Amino acid sequence: MLTVSHLSKQFNDQPVLRDISLTLAEGEVLAVLGRSGCGKTTLLKILAGLETADSGTLELHGQDLLPVPPNERQMVYLYQEPLLFPHLSVFENVAFGLRIRKVKEAEIRQRVTELLAELEMSEHARKAPHQLSGGQRQRVSFGRALIIRPRLLLLDEPFGNLDAQTRAAMQQLFGRVSRQHHITSIFVTHDSREALTVGTRLGYLERGRLTSFASVTEFVADARTNIAAELSFWENIRSTASPAVAE
Repeated sequence: MLTVSHLSKQFNDQPVLRDISLTLAEGEVLAVLGRSGCGKTTLLKILAGLETADSGTLELHGQDLLPVPPNERQMVYLYQEPLLFPHLSVFENVAFGLRIRKVKEAEIRQRVTELLAELEMSEHARKAPHQLSGGQRQRVSFGRALIIRPRLLLLDEPFGNLDAQTRAAMQQLFGRVSRQHHITSIFVTHDSREALTVGTRLGYLERGRLTSFASVTEFVADARTNIAAELSFWENIRSTASPAVAE
């Protein structure tokens, strides 16, 4: 579905992306792990048309994306901040994309009602954004993105501002809804556990270079992901705590 070939970008003579190539099939979620400043956001912005690549090609369903304006790429870019319309209800925030596309009212009612139920937001349909929690606002933002059925969903650490429990719940929700709607997406994060939770494909971005992994095992074994070290840490904690628990 998506083919990125030899993509490079620099700012003020400083390389940010170096010869990035990747392919993504329909329905796959590519989770890209990387530290701050590694180029994750720049990659998403180039895909969305918000930045211009210095070299390389982008194709979506065989269409050259480089000359296509951002508003015609049929992609949605989600940030950490939900950016909801404060004067619109939850229902109308989700319905917004359908209304500007002149979808018939009956279809709008049906599609929005069904999606709010999937997002467990039905009882909040008439509330304003300021009446919602952070996790609820992110669900509404997610729903507004899904309702227009984008060709590609780009997620820039969308759950980064949420507390740990809410973030875990949103990761599970994203995975469930993604599978149900067969969503194709690129999800960038600095959290290795989040990458493993949401991704059907895994990559690591470091100093502008992308490493793709053939399996979860390879991803976990790579020292840069820090997963093996974290597992070892918790194993040591558990073994140290065991005698005290036994007592």
